[in-house]
Order: sequence, then C-alpha cells, then structure tokens
Amino acid sequence: MPLTDEDRQLLQLCLEHEPRAWEAFVDRFLGLVIHVVNHTADSRGLSITTQDLEDLTADVFLAFVADDYAVMRRFKGLSSLATYLTVVARRVVVREMLRRKLNAPPADAAEADEVVDQHQPVEDRLSNREEVQKLMEELGGEEAKIVQLYHIEGKSYDEISSTLGIPSNSVGPTLYRARAKLRRFGVDSAAN
Repeated sequence: MPLTDEDRQLLQLCLEHEPRAWEAFVDRFLGLVIHVVNHTADSRGLSITTQDLEDLTADVFLAFVADDYAVMRRFKGLSSLATYLTVVARRVVVREMLRRKLNAPPADAAEADEVVDQHQPVEDRLSNREEVQKLMEELGGEEAKIVQLYHIEGKSYDEISSTLGIPSNSVGPTLYRARAKLRRFGVDSAAN
C-alpha cells in the first residue's frame, strides 16, 4: 500500500514542527501503536498490565520523536506510513520487553487483576457493555460514531470521512474532543 497524501502531509508537518501536528500524528496512530504492543505481547505469550501497555506505548512515541524525529526522517515512502511505523514500533516494543524482562506471568493475584486481555474488544475492557453504551450516549451522535469507527472498528480517517460524509481533517479534532469528554467521565485509557 503506498503512502497516502494525508500521511505524507502529516509527516511533513511533524518534521517541520508545525503547531498541533504532533497531536494530530498521535491521534492518527495511537490505535496502531496500542495494537502493535498488544499483538507483540500476545505473540510472545506475555501478559501485560495496563501500566505496561501505557509505558510501552509511550516508549514507542518517544522513539518516533527522539533526535528530532530521526526515525521518521529515515522513512523513504516506499510503503505506507502505517506499515513503516508498525515495524519501528514492534522493534521498540520487543527491545523494551527484553530490557524490562517482561517474560514472567504476574506474581500475585492483585497484579493478575490488572492484566489486559489482548483478545477482548476495547469496549469489553470496561466493566460492562451498559457502561460503554452510556458513555457513548454522553458523547452524542457524530462524536460517538467517530469514536466507534476509529477505536472499535479500526477505520482510518479517510474511511470515516467517506462513511460519514465529513472532511477527513475534521476526524482528528473530533476524536481529540471526544477523548477529553471521556476523560471527564473517568475512562481515560479505555477510550484510547
């Protein structure tokens, strides 16, 4: 899959340190990075805690910006940006898992309660479906639909744009606002 114009522009804006470009980049690729962390842990037979998931995700994004975006500057555009970032993210995650020695099962029951089930959909990670439905209703029509399409169904900005008939450059800001609202309802990491 070739590099899309949207991703090329987003990458260029980040490399030029344009205001809000990094936030848009994170919005665009957060789901991908979380998926890579979960998939890498699962493929290695590891159970990771929510804290491990958050830490490894942060490590990946730090690797993207290290040395003035050196990893991103090396991208040649021969594949999609998502494919390139997946490879980089996986390498970072494997390296960090080895460094942290994330290879043992949880030591006690309290820690086991925090383990993230890699096979559950995002909405099942919350306490129950009724809670998810209530939270989605709090967001309202278009915001709820965009959150569902992006975080639960894994759609790209372009796919969401064509599905809902909205400009693709409005998807990121809408997701950002929706996440802020969800944080106020106490579902920080579940929505991300």
